[in-house]
Amino acid sequence: MSVSEDDHRGLLIVYATETGNAQDAADYIARQCRRIAFQCRVVNIDSFLLPDLLSETIVIFVVSTTGSGVEPRSMTPLWTSLLRGDLPTDTFEDLYFSVFGLGDTAYEKFCWAAKKLSRRLESIGGIEFYMRGEGDEQHPLGIDGALQPWTDGLINKLLEVAPLPPGEEIKPINDVPLPRVLLKDTSKTALNHSADPLKSDLQYHKAIVKKNDRITAADWYQDVRHLVFDFQDNIQYSPGDVAVIHPVALEHDVDAFLVTMSWQNIADEPFEIEQAMYDQSLPDHLPPITTLRTLFTRFLDFNAVPRRSFFQYLRYFTSDEREQEKLDEFLSAAGADELYEYCYRVRRTIHEVLSEFRHVKIPKGYIFDVFPPLRPREFSIASSIKTHLHQIHLCVAIVKYRTKLKIPRKGVCTYYLSILKPGDTLLVGIRRGLLRLPGKNDTPVIFIGPGTGIAPMRSAIEQRIANGCHENTLYFGCRSASKDQHYGSEWQAYAANQELKYRSAFSRDGVEGEARVYVQDLIRQDSERIWDLVGHHKAWVLVSGSSNKMPAAVKDAVAYAVEKYGGLSAEEAKEYVHLMVKEGRLIEECWS
Repeated sequence: MSVSEDDHRGLLIVYATETGNAQDAADYIARQCRRIAFQCRVVNIDSFLLPDLLSETIVIFVVSTTGSGVEPRSMTPLWTSLLRGDLPTDTFEDLYFSVFGLGDTAYEKFCWAAKKLSRRLESIGGIEFYMRGEGDEQHPLGIDGALQPWTDGLINKLLEVAPLPPGEEIKPINDVPLPRVLLKDTSKTALNHSADPLKSDLQYHKAIVKKNDRITAADWYQDVRHLVFDFQDNIQYSPGDVAVIHPVALEHDVDAFLVTMSWQNIADEPFEIEQAMYDQSLPDHLPPITTLRTLFTRFLDFNAVPRRSFFQYLRYFTSDEREQEKLDEFLSAAGADELYEYCYRVRRTIHEVLSEFRHVKIPKGYIFDVFPPLRPREFSIASSIKTHLHQIHLCVAIVKYRTKLKIPRKGVCTYYLSILKPGDTLLVGIRRGLLRLPGKNDTPVIFIGPGTGIAPMRSAIEQRIANGCHENTLYFGCRSASKDQHYGSEWQAYAANQELKYRSAFSRDGVEGEARVYVQDLIRQDSERIWDLVGHHKAWVLVSGSSNKMPAAVKDAVAYAVEKYGGLSAEEAKEYVHLMVKEGRLIEECWS
C-alpha cells in the first residue's frame, strides 16, 4: 500500500448503526488514530454517497448488522449504489479500506453486513489494507473484547503505511485527550430562549397517552404493556415501521447521581456547548444551551454498564494511589478477567462504579467523553393506521431483573413508558422498519411472532384484513394461554371470521414430563399446508421475536416442509429457503 503525501495523514471513519454501538466504536478508533497524528473525520453513512467515496484514499468502515444479516437502514442507499451491476471492477482502485463489524453470535448471520461490504468493495477494486475485525456482544467484555486489540493492530499498520511526520511522537495512552466540547457559562435568559431541537424535528410528533394497560396476568412474572398514543398530526406509517422514543431518567435517580458527582450545587447553572473535536460525536438533538440536570435527565446515561474506555477516563481523573493501581490493573491485559468479574458479569452501572471510586473528579468539560449518550429506543408499531387513525399502539415488555449482586434493575426507557399515565404527552418519532408486506393482496402471508415479537405482526395483520386480505396464518408462542397470550382474543375473533388461521404454542401449559411445544414445532406439524402455501402459492414468511434459537429453528421447520412435501433433497430444501430470504419472501426482524 502506498499513498500520496497529500493524503497519507487523512483518514475517514464511516459508521453504520441502528443502536449507536458503531458510532461509539468509530469515536474510539478516531481517538486512537489521533494519537499517531492522523487527521480523522467521523461521519454517519446516511450522509455519505457513492461519489463521496471516489475522492477518499483511506476509509475505515464500522458496520453493525440487523435482523437476518441485513445492513442498518442508514446504510441501504450506499449499499444499493455499491450493488449496481454497471460499476467497473476498478471503480475503487485508489481506495484503501478496512472494516470493523459489530454483531452478536446469538444471531445466525454474525457480522454479515460487514462481511458483505468487505467482499463487495474488493470486487470493485478496493484494497483491504488491514484485516476485517468482528466484535461480538457475547464476549465477556462486549464489543471492546475485539475492538481494542483490532484497533491496536490498525494503528501499527497505519504507522507502516504513513510514518509519523518529523517532530511528531506517538501520544502516550495515559495522556489525557482533549475534550470534545468547550462549555461556556451563560445566562438563564439565554437558556429560556434556547430551542429544543427535538421539538423542531419533523420526524417527531406530539403524542398523548390514551392507554397504558398491562396485558399479562397480574401474578405473572413479566409485565407487558399495551400502550396507545393519540396524535393530532396526520401521521403515516406502514406495517413493520418502528416508533422512536427518547427516554427520560427518573428525577430521584438524577438527583442521587448529581450528589455522587458533587454537582448538585451547579446542576441548574446554564452553559453553552461548543464542539471542539469534530471527529467525535455528540448526542442526538442536543440543545446548544443546557444544564447538567437536563443532560443527565435526557441525553447522558449514568445507568449504563460502562465500556472499558470509561475506566481509562477514571484513571485520568483520580488522585488516589489505590484507585490508580486498581484501574491500572483493570486496563492491563492480565486484568481483563478481574474487570469482567467486577463490572460486566454483575452488570455494575456507571453510577455504582463512581460511587466506589470516590476520588475520581471528572471535569465538567469531559462529560461527553466519559458518559455514553442516552440513546432513543425503537419499538415495533403494533397497529395499522388503517384501523387506528391518528394512533400508534405499542406492545412493550417492561425490563426488570436482578443482577448477580441481587440489585434490582429496570430498563430506563421501558420503565419510563411503564409510568406514563393517560393524558401525559411525549414526542414520538417514526422510522422505517425491516418488515414489509407483499405488493399483491392475494399473496398469502405466514406470520411468526412469539412473545412481544407479535407487535409488528399485529400491525401487518390489521392492515391485511383492512385491505380485505384473508390469506393470513399466525403462529404465536408464549408460556401460558391464560397468562401471556398477547391479543389472544383478537386472534380468536379473526379466526372465527375466517380472516386468519391462528396457531398457538404454550410452552409451559403442557403435561409435566412431556416435550414443550414451540412455534417451530407447530410449523412442522403443519408442514403439508406450509408447503402448499410456500411452494404452490408463493406465500411470504415474516418472523419477529427473540434471536436466540427461534429464527433458525423456524427456517429449519420450513425447510422440513419443503423437503417432505416438495420432493426436494434436504440440501435443496435449505437452498429453497435461502432463496426465499434472497427474494425477500422470508424476512426476519429479531433481536437478542
